[in-house]
Amino acid sequence: MAQRLTVLHVEDDPDIREIALIALETVGGLTVIQCASGPEAIARVAEVKPDLFLLDLMMPGMSGEETLKGLRAVAGFAGTPTIFMTAKAHSADIQRLIDLGAAAVITKPFDPMTLAQSIVETWTRL
Repeated sequence: MAQRLTVLHVEDDPDIREIALIALETVGGLTVIQCASGPEAIARVAEVKPDLFLLDLMMPGMSGEETLKGLRAVAGFAGTPTIFMTAKAHSADIQRLIDLGAAAVITKPFDPMTLAQSIVETWTRL
């Protein structure tokens, strides 16, 4: 990949944020900007200019779906590819997220050694 992929990762759990950061930056060589909430991500998205959104589905206050709606409302980000991470791995839940426009859904717990690879594979097939 010629350019380094920049991922905006939104996750309320600090332990998961830390594991994902190591998995994506150290193992995967991606650029990662992390936010602890949907409102924080919406406030920072224009400054960050990510190539891809990686969103936790279940967060207090503003869900991943609501966060995606808010991010897409910011000028220039309506078509930004999105991957959801969720522990709700039922096929109906996954299909609902795909129907919302998600490029992929990664189930938790995820494998830190293959997380970046999964994201890059999704990115390259878009």
